[in-house]
Amino acid sequence: MKECASLLQKLIQYPTITPKECGIYELIQSYLNNFEFIHISDHGVQNLFAYKKGALDKHFCFMGHIDVVPPGEGWSVEAFSGLIQDGYIYGRGAQDMKSGVSAFVCALKDFLAQSKAQSLPLPTLSILLTSDEEGAGIYGTRIVLERLSELCLLPDMALVAEPTCVQNLGDMIKIGRRGSINGVLKILGKQGHVAYPQKCINPTEALGGVLGEIAGVKLDSGDENFAPSKIVITDMRGGMEVVNVTPNELKIMFNIRNSPNTTLENVEHYFAGVIDKIKRNEPKIVCELTLNQSSKPFLTQRQSPLIQALSQSIQNICGTMPTLSTSGGTSDARFCAGYNIAVAEFGVCNDRIHSIDERVKIKEVEGLYEVFMELLRQLSAKYR
Repeated sequence: MKECASLLQKLIQYPTITPKECGIYELIQSYLNNFEFIHISDHGVQNLFAYKKGALDKHFCFMGHIDVVPPGEGWSVEAFSGLIQDGYIYGRGAQDMKSGVSAFVCALKDFLAQSKAQSLPLPTLSILLTSDEEGAGIYGTRIVLERLSELCLLPDMALVAEPTCVQNLGDMIKIGRRGSINGVLKILGKQGHVAYPQKCINPTEALGGVLGEIAGVKLDSGDENFAPSKIVITDMRGGMEVVNVTPNELKIMFNIRNSPNTTLENVEHYFAGVIDKIKRNEPKIVCELTLNQSSKPFLTQRQSPLIQALSQSIQNICGTMPTLSTSGGTSDARFCAGYNIAVAEFGVCNDRIHSIDERVKIKEVEGLYEVFMELLRQLSAKYR
């Protein structure tokens, strides 16, 4: 078993439920000789930035999080044991994402040792870790990048070692993510007796005339990188669960995972048309729309040096050409976009993330380490 797997076992044994750090950074720092360390703490969140200045005019950063979601009940093994069984390492964070952290920590350690022995010039290499990715994410990667900007230490390229693969290591890289727009539409009417509908203003009936223009509607056609931006209703509430009173108010909650082809302004304009149609049918109805963009879409171009080097590294080690995807939810990679940092996400398979008996194949962790070693070789050679 390689060092990266034994380090993963140790990392799992720290119960770092968001935002707890539990002293895990001390262990990680012990693997990074001759690195400079910056600790940034805010609102109970502990962040670590470790870097080693290089002679080349490029800066590459591995990014990740050491926090995990609570394990919950029903595990067949102790959730923070790091138990090794049948070629797997078990424990909360095994896939998401202490496997990625252990792989890039060991890869950096070994790559720097090899390069020093060969007297090769290198780019600046760094690690950014947070204990607040699974939570609100307010005081984690976002504030670290703000601080790095002030210190002129922002990377040019970054790889977030999130578990991206579906069936086998190497089958998927995330080159971007959709944004997320949350919305609430309130339709206010007038409550009344069901036997006298002429005296009521029924918001449910008002919605009925336009529901087909909200539920599941695609706001754009997508493109080669992004699926169409689609309105997904997440909740509807109104009335008092009785059969003889019409509701006073109806509230619809929805989410749109948006591509760059649909902006917050586009969504606002679209719903203005929907509301206008509601009011044409019932002028006394009052509609209130609230929209919030919690994250913006981003994309690293397929032909960028980072994506090309990572794809080639995966092909060299895993023997497969990865799919380039923007599917799924959001991640800390989104914070890089505001600083023009080319960013990608790549890690082990994600079939058991956030689930009971989370586990990862030891061979996957060791393979990820080899991919990261190859990526460091590829990027360093390119800019040498």
